[in-house]
Amino acid sequence: MSRNPESIERDIERAREQLASTLDELVVRADPRRAVDTVKARVVAKSEEPEVRMAVAGVGVLFVLFVLWRIFR
Repeated sequence: MSRNPESIERDIERAREQLASTLDELVVRADPRRAVDTVKARVVAKSEEPEVRMAVAGVGVLFVLFVLWRIFR
């Protein structure tokens, strides 16, 4: 089954466009600033959860108690 040259050229052009689109997406995903911003946003969102706030407060209280214990021991 033989294909005509126009059909082959269209397929090649379509493949090039898909490759260019894929490369553009990879460039965006691999941007270090974007990755840092994403991680910071996740950390901020996680830190606003009530369970996390209670855990941090608990660790803070334990630290203060430990310091006081060391001072007055």
